[in-house]
Amino acid sequence: MTSDRLTLVVDPGLWVLLPAARRRPRAEVAWDGTSSLGHVVEAAGVPLTEVGAVTRAEGSEEVHVSPVARPQRPDGWLGGFVLDVHLGALARRLRLLGLDTAWPEEAGDPALVELANAERRVLLTQDRGLLKRRALWAGAYVRGSDPDDQLTDVLDRFRPALRPWSRCTACNGVLVDATKAEVAHLLEPGTLRSQDTFARCPGCGRVYWPGAHTERLARVVALAVGEQA
Repeated sequence: MTSDRLTLVVDPGLWVLLPAARRRPRAEVAWDGTSSLGHVVEAAGVPLTEVGAVTRAEGSEEVHVSPVARPQRPDGWLGGFVLDVHLGALARRLRLLGLDTAWPEEAGDPALVELANAERRVLLTQDRGLLKRRALWAGAYVRGSDPDDQLTDVLDRFRPALRPWSRCTACNGVLVDATKAEVAHLLEPGTLRSQDTFARCPGCGRVYWPGAHTERLARVVALAVGEQA
């Protein structure tokens, strides 16, 4: 088997996925002459979930790698997400916006892939190795270290339809209207006196009402809705 070299020309938008030594306009990589270009790109550090196109002109040593186009709509996607254990704050923000968001805290990598595949959810993670699993049907690398920046990235990439305040931020259940009488035993006297409109999560029983959220959460919703407008 003959050895060869290829030159990766990676779009700057994908540099975050490359080792520091390869974060430059052109980077040489080893090639055995038979491996697919996709394999070469992943071996360099970029999961194919993040790649829109890999092109190489005939006879050229240059391989051009471009990012996936935004907004992205994976074939068969039902609009839901599943997040790994490290993205709990992002999970709560997505639920706050009414997005179907699974966050199985104790699940290992195989279980996350299985759930994503079975329910046609996009797997969100910052684990590049997880995104390289061949069995995974759809995934995305979440950019940013701050949860608000991560939320902006996910909304920009997938442009999902938002329904703020419609899901339980604790368990992802869909909220249903509840009368004051139905939830009175769960509320403090002050809340009973000042509030008349309630919703309850059928899954975990948590009760919500206007004003139960903080100003910070309201700002998260307002910013997200504004960005999607």
